[in-house]
Amino acid sequence: MPLVRPAFSIALSGLALLAGCTTTGDIESAADAPAPGARATLYSPAGIAMGSATIEQVSGGLKLSVNGMALPPGTHGAHIHTTGKCDAPDFASAGGHWNPSTKQHGTMNPMGPHGGDLPNLLIGTDGTGSLTIDLPGAALTGGANPLLDADGAALVIHAAADDLKTDPSGNSGGRIACGVLQAG
Repeated sequence: MPLVRPAFSIALSGLALLAGCTTTGDIESAADAPAPGARATLYSPAGIAMGSATIEQVSGGLKLSVNGMALPPGTHGAHIHTTGKCDAPDFASAGGHWNPSTKQHGTMNPMGPHGGDLPNLLIGTDGTGSLTIDLPGAALTGGANPLLDADGAALVIHAAADDLKTDPSGNSGGRIACGVLQAG
């Protein structure tokens, strides 16, 4: 009989150890995985970093955040452009505004807006400013008109304020900063 107690005690200890080795908290579920997204660093024509942008796929569309730095104070048009190229000096390589629904420019235009039309970016005297906006119905990849199609997309900051109605670019002036949106 004395041998039964140590064996029983060892068995109970083993069960207690197994109970403590649960992996429930160690397995990451698909719901906890980060949402698909894209990022860009914005550069001036001289190659100076002027800010960043992030886009995240969320329920019902995309969420875009732009953080400007070292930009001239004032109000600046900001748009998503159709091509993922930012060739200096004028960033014309970024193409026109992303416009998957073939509308006219501007939220104040009855025939608009383009999918890439964004609110103006207000930059303070310290050269910084930010904006965050939801883009309902937009998709990063997949579907009929994904943002990141074969030639990509770019985020462009313009020299002047966007009037939010004049087609094709809201009279927002030249392109002073550009960043290629890359998945990741």
